Amino acid sequence: MNRLTGKIALITGGNSGIGYAAAKELKAQGAEVFITGRREEAVEIAANELGVRGKVADQGQLAAIDELAAFIKHRYGKIDILFINAGIVGGASIEQSTEEAFDTVMNINFKGAYFTLSKFIPLLHDGASVVFLSSNTASMDGANSSVYSSSKAALNAVMRIAAVELAPRQIRVNSISPGPTQTEIMKKAGYSDEQLLQLNDWMIDRVPLKKLGQAEDVGKLVAYFSSDAARFITGAELIMDGGMSLKY
Repeated sequence: MNRLTGKIALITGGNSGIGYAAAKELKAQGAEVFITGRREEAVEIAANELGVRGKVADQGQLAAIDELAAFIKHRYGKIDILFINAGIVGGASIEQSTEEAFDTVMNINFKGAYFTLSKFIPLLHDGASVVFLSSNTASMDGANSSVYSSSKAALNAVMRIAAVELAPRQIRVNSISPGPTQTEIMKKAGYSDEQLLQLNDWMIDRVPLKKLGQAEDVGKLVAYFSSDAARFITGAELIMDGGMSLKY
């Protein structure tokens, strides 16, 4: 179904994982898609595979966000879909956390996402859709996740306030909070194959549906939020974690 024909979509961190899957789904539904990422080679490969356009842009650098906004304004004028997806993981106990680690996660996951929205608000068509990638950990209390969880909880707060502020323009703002999802993000964080297997087993044991999520499922939800089917939904966080966050 070409629900998004004629729409222009921007996806940050679209060169891999959930961003890549979302780009594929949005394009399949008719949208013209533009992706960003921090690594030039990865962006180029992904853009070629997907048949979309791409550009290197580091969400953790405000100057790069300004440059991206200027580029998109020059190329497209305005856009219809903004999926703020780029993010990193990072974890340590509160006692062992460092300022450097704190700043690295917050600069990308929260500050960068916040100012991506801020800089792109003037470039959104009235009636546009904004989707944040959050995490089920935003409402959970796992040890060694204080910085990452805080970055996502803050993002959800911004999402709700943005939904109120942008409602007069019929711009809808929502967030998706996946649980354990099969992507490359944990490998990028430095986990070995053996550690990843152990981590996957640990997570699956805590998911009532006894499986990991798929990036494609998140991509389909991004497309749903971006379509007229969700025209009366704004300020919503949808948790898709196989029941992991349930108190059972």
